[in-house]
Amino acid sequence: MPIWGPDADRITFWKDFESIQSSLIGGDVMEELYQSPNPIFPASWTLGGEALIFWEFHPETRADIWVLSEEGEAKPLIVTEFNEGFPRLSPDGRWLAYVSNESGKYEVYVQSYPGGSEKVTVSTEGGFEPLRSPDGRELFYRGGGSVMVVSIQTTPAFRSSRPAQLFEDPYLHGGEISAVGGTYDVAPDGQHFLMIEGGEEERGNQLNLVLNWFDELKRLVPTE
Repeated sequence: MPIWGPDADRITFWKDFESIQSSLIGGDVMEELYQSPNPIFPASWTLGGEALIFWEFHPETRADIWVLSEEGEAKPLIVTEFNEGFPRLSPDGRWLAYVSNESGKYEVYVQSYPGGSEKVTVSTEGGFEPLRSPDGRELFYRGGGSVMVVSIQTTPAFRSSRPAQLFEDPYLHGGEISAVGGTYDVAPDGQHFLMIEGGEEERGNQLNLVLNWFDELKRLVPTE
């Protein structure tokens, strides 16, 4: 689950689900930024690289959103009894989009950062994987078999349009909170998307049932 670092020369990623690490592009030295006994996933750097927003699966509070400082100190940002994930910081660093199931189903929310004093529900019929356009004027998300788009205005206050279908979404994704990493991206021009096209092998699963396997095991590996 790689994400770009504060500059274009470094990537940040998780390792073994419990460690967030950083590495120069083409380098072979990894720097550990943070470690936790719980699964943790990097999501978004602030503009100056002074903080990393990540999310964590906690056994008691479930999925939560945290902030990691330059000094390696982690502080909770959004921790509730519900699941929160997919945190994405806006290009200007003032707004955070994320997903929560506090309403009973997963919806996309936007709140001010870092204070969180303003909070707006952006999606209307469920949504996950929010993604801001490079110019910050639009927010995309996936839901209902479509990629949706919302127009954004941040001054003098945050406002969003009603969601509109951008295009149908037959492409692969993890689905709601189970997809810990982003499964699509938008080009710098805001007009093209990078998606994952899946074939029949990816869509289907096969379950094999083996009968009398213990007798076969004893035949292949005799105990005497």
